[in-house]
Amino acid sequence: MHAGPHNAITDVPGIRVGHAAVAGEDALSGTTVVLCPPGGAVAGADVRGAAPGTREIDLLAPGNTVQRVHAVVLSGGSAYGLAAAHGVMERLEAAGEGFPVTGGVVPIVPAAVLFDLGRGGRFTARPTAGTGAAAYDAAAGGPVAEGVVGAGTGATAGGLKGGVGTASVVLDSGLTVAALVVVNAVGSAVHEPTGRLLGARHGLPGEFPDAEPAPGAVRALGRALRRPGVGDPGTATTLAVVATDATLDKAGCGRVATVAHDGYARALDPVHTVMDGDVIFALATGDRPAPGPEELFALHAAAAGVVSRAVVRAVLAATPVTTAGGSWPSYRSLA
Repeated sequence: MHAGPHNAITDVPGIRVGHAAVAGEDALSGTTVVLCPPGGAVAGADVRGAAPGTREIDLLAPGNTVQRVHAVVLSGGSAYGLAAAHGVMERLEAAGEGFPVTGGVVPIVPAAVLFDLGRGGRFTARPTAGTGAAAYDAAAGGPVAEGVVGAGTGATAGGLKGGVGTASVVLDSGLTVAALVVVNAVGSAVHEPTGRLLGARHGLPGEFPDAEPAPGAVRALGRALRRPGVGDPGTATTLAVVATDATLDKAGCGRVATVAHDGYARALDPVHTVMDGDVIFALATGDRPAPGPEELFALHAAAAGVVSRAVVRAVLAATPVTTAGGSWPSYRSLA
């Protein structure tokens, strides 16, 4: 196995990613959109956190009518941030993308949100339909910006700054599996006794730094993880989209999302808590044939792997942020 050319979710052909941030010095929030290829992709989802904020999840159940989605929106702003999906819908409608109905199309845009309200200093600085439209307009293939961008703008990881990360793998069969994660966990990505990132052991050869953090760095990380206010109820949620070019049905996509949650459990501790609304979406573009049993097994294992790696990449890419609403060091700034 090896990473795709960009080590990003855009290594799945046809997938595009766009980020947008809420403007203003007192704002620290944003939106990320994952756009499907023309005609959409088959999708599934698995919600494991106890405090989710979602849209169109029921539609992804195997027994329900619509088979394909046209984009997935991940956003800050807690429940207010679901408004960003409307801006993406309007852009898709203008492009003629959507579920055909008499008189036009209805774009199918599942969404999930994370809590970052007030982290910039102003509680009302949160994504709107305009933020979603801006993320759509910025969407592109190729390299994907990571760290403090898009839905990761106001994200935190325990007492550290969180953000966006992405990773991909090409299996021996030729299938591509990739993930984009927004890390905003109440739990920590750090193994406190050693200062190492929990998910780093799941990296590809040479992907992550192998150096042991110095004792002073380990102590500094421990202090950051135990700061007051870390772990307040309902103020977290990690979100992800896993994509593959395999042919899967909705039930198959749902199973990919389920197994991909193992990637969270390897890289974040604790996860799926009463304070998180953790969600994973899975997309299958169908560019390659349906996998057989052994290939499907490998696909599932890879889904968990790319999620773990994307969590690590998000934390490594994050930069320190200080606003009127608070201050969050980054892992690299301490370790």
